[in-house]
Order: sequence, then C-alpha cells, then structure tokens
Amino acid sequence: MEKNLIAITTLCSYYEIELSFIDALHKTGLIQIVIVEQNQFIHYDQIGELEKMIRLHNELNVNIEGLDVIFNLLEKEKELKEELNALKNRLKLYENDNI
Repeated sequence: MEKNLIAITTLCSYYEIELSFIDALHKTGLIQIVIVEQNQFIHYDQIGELEKMIRLHNELNVNIEGLDVIFNLLEKEKELKEELNALKNRLKLYENDNI
C-alpha cells in the first residue's frame, strides 16, 4: 500500500504549492491524507483531482470554499449520470419484454 502513497512534501515541491493549501483541502474534505510514521502522504489515486484543484486555484483564483462547491457539484453530476444510465437500462429491459 505504501508504494501507492506520495509524500505531501514532494507534492508541494513538485507543484510549487504551500503545505497550508494541502492542509486546507484536507480540512475541507476534498482530499484524504494518510499518516505513516509521522509523515503525511496522499494516495496516488487522488493526484488527478488534486491537479484540477491546483489549476482552478492558481489559474482562476478559486478559493477553497469555491473548490468545495465545484467538486461537490461535479460529484452530484456524476451520481445523477449514473442514476440516469441505470434508469435507461431498466427502461430498455421493459421495452424488450414488450416486443
């Protein structure tokens, strides 16, 4: 599991961001931090989302609260799309039964 973790300090250095930005994202619940032997890490699977947050913050000056709203709306959209697809599939089953 530890091979799928990336040190927060490494991320801050690579993306040229402050540790306080990562802490704020964590406190808001936008990212999860894993602590191993008193070192903070982020799971590799979260890097894509983190990169989006960094770009929105740096390029569009979106604050932490704005990022929270954006990513909550994106998650809701994803859930609604999944629900719509499930309903479409159920409808197709009923349509095929009537043929």
